[in-house]
Amino acid sequence: MIVQTLEGRRAFIRDNTRLQAPPHTPELKLHLADEVTPIWKLTEEALEEIGLPPPFWAFAWAGGQALARYVLDHPEIVAGKRVIDFATGSGIVAVAAMKAGAASVLAADIDVFCEAAVGLNAQANGVEIAFTDQNLLTAPPPQADVLLAGDICYERPMAEAVMAWLRQGHAAGARVLIGDPGRTYFPKEGLEKLAEYQVPTTRELEDLAVKRTSVWTLP
Repeated sequence: MIVQTLEGRRAFIRDNTRLQAPPHTPELKLHLADEVTPIWKLTEEALEEIGLPPPFWAFAWAGGQALARYVLDHPEIVAGKRVIDFATGSGIVAVAAMKAGAASVLAADIDVFCEAAVGLNAQANGVEIAFTDQNLLTAPPPQADVLLAGDICYERPMAEAVMAWLRQGHAAGARVLIGDPGRTYFPKEGLEKLAEYQVPTTRELEDLAVKRTSVWTLP
């Protein structure tokens, strides 16, 4: 299994996913895994050999689906603007922003597999998306009009770091939107709820087949 190159990672994604529409954003097409266990087990075995990270990019998580839905339904938020999609994963939110008319989108994720996933998913939806695997949390947010972040509050240290980074970007003039399905470490204080959705997911990924998921902003 040769995944040390971008093309190798693209091939791995093509071989282990299927082009399909996420349930909450049927107008988008993404390379997603049909089941969690086979690809996760495969990567655990590969991890011992080559350090393959867990394939978060292979699934449309609830927070990302909700945020993508909100952006598609409210294109004026991103239309003609510079957008950063933090912790992009599959790139679902980045794709939605470009489909909604963003001038540019920078998709950021420290997992280099996301570069391959975002590239394939952008191509499948007829858009162009820039990508960086740099850890953006080590510096103030790059200049942008809109900062988007879905499913960022799995762990307390990461949640605190990302929220501080987003607040820094907001203070510099960027609009901030966050998608979250009620993760333990999501801080609702100081945030304004924009929308709430019932997002279909799978019990393999979440504790419920349908997750109540909200989109929030920094007022």
